[in-house]
Amino acid sequence: MANSVEEKFSLREVLDTFSLCLSENKEVYVQHYVEGWRGLVRFMNSLGSVFSFISKDAVNKIEILVNFLNGENGAHYVTIQSMVKYELDNELVDLTRRDKHPESGCRTLLRLHRALRWLELFLERLRTSSEDSKTSVMCSEAYNESLAQHHAWIIRKAAGTAFWALPGRQTFFDVMNVGTPEQVVAMLGNALPLISEVYNITENLYAQHDLLQLP
Repeated sequence: MANSVEEKFSLREVLDTFSLCLSENKEVYVQHYVEGWRGLVRFMNSLGSVFSFISKDAVNKIEILVNFLNGENGAHYVTIQSMVKYELDNELVDLTRRDKHPESGCRTLLRLHRALRWLELFLERLRTSSEDSKTSVMCSEAYNESLAQHHAWIIRKAAGTAFWALPGRQTFFDVMNVGTPEQVVAMLGNALPLISEVYNITENLYAQHDLLQLP
């Protein structure tokens, strides 16, 4: 029983984790970024298998980044900024092909970064939606504005089908374990700017180094 409680999603915990992500000079700590993602994976898993095509990939990417953090060069992976500098300086990023360093930290984190944008857009729609809004429509719109452009046609089609099986808005709010719908909306209002800031800092860093389209 303890394990199931431990795995329970808490929006408040994710908020706390993302609030720790940024250093004083706005560098993003990989450890807290990964922890925030672990919480988001719990959120997706709480809703059944509908998001498994994203959550399973996220778990794999989290594991790769944790291995870098715990590895012999872990000091270079403390922040996203130090990771990008280290990997580019040492030619550890495949800028044109994926066979030499397919699991570089830069490429791995980019996949999480793209998925974070989808979740941010979806959660923002949930926050501003009305009681009778369709979660399937909100989720599809968020997906089409973000992750879809990076997925093959067959994945896009499977995702579109899966989203139609999403539960209603109230089920999402219940899963967040915050309280009343009003309390969920208020907490999302606090959480999303933090997630957005982490996303935007990462986006600008990757854009600066031409890493947004890593193969």
